[in-house]
Amino acid sequence: MAYEHFVPVVWSTKLNEAYKKSLVFGNLVNTDYQGDVKHGNTVKINSFGNVTIGDYDENGVGEPEQIVGSQTELKIDQAKYFNFKVDDIDAAQANVNLLSGQLKEVSYQLADVADQFIANLYTGVDPKNTMGTDEDPMRIDSQNLYNRLVSLNVKLSEANVPKQGRWVVLPEAGHGLLQKDPRFTKFPEVLYDGYIGNVGSLRVFTSNNCPTVGDNYKIIAGHSSAISFASQIDKLEAFRPEKFFADAIKGLQVYGGKLVKPKGIAVLTALFMNEL
Repeated sequence: MAYEHFVPVVWSTKLNEAYKKSLVFGNLVNTDYQGDVKHGNTVKINSFGNVTIGDYDENGVGEPEQIVGSQTELKIDQAKYFNFKVDDIDAAQANVNLLSGQLKEVSYQLADVADQFIANLYTGVDPKNTMGTDEDPMRIDSQNLYNRLVSLNVKLSEANVPKQGRWVVLPEAGHGLLQKDPRFTKFPEVLYDGYIGNVGSLRVFTSNNCPTVGDNYKIIAGHSSAISFASQIDKLEAFRPEKFFADAIKGLQVYGGKLVKPKGIAVLTALFMNEL
């Protein structure tokens, strides 16, 4: 950008941040495997095996049973980079720390991309835990959304998913419909993390990262243990570009996620009906 463009401009000392979506899915999944992961790594996740419950009698308890567990692999196969610079003249004219401000914005954008990645892990759901299809979605309006969420919650109960730790994520269109239902409006709190209330044991969140297929939304309900996610900022370097009088920062985030318990989520394919 040419120097003369800056001469008549008075720069604010405050950065004007862009509107941001609520990042929800990343806060609802299992992140126990966060740590020193690298791109291409595989995280081994062990699951407990079943134990036989028998009757105790004069024969005692017999020989100890050999436990046969299972193992799931979580591949760290996603890598996202950023690389930006701030010219010396920009920084001087702006009178703010543009590098740190832009880095904050980059952090949000990385989290947003990861949030969308997690949201799209629903495709491995157990078929028994689905309602509606892409070809025949459930028509959703203010009269039936609450009841559909109750049915989605029942799907989780029938799959023996623990009630504590359950959640469901709606698009904003769904939030608008719920506000017309008196059974839901008894929860007036709206928090910055997207939480808007409860339907039974489901904590209800809203997000603009809900997956879509055509005009259909995927309303995902689940338990915090169903999806595992591991992430790491693998590289972060500040440098001076050779051809510019500027400061620059580049970085690399690596992560991976997997639906490790297909019965731990339930998915409603919904077509929201327009209401005046």
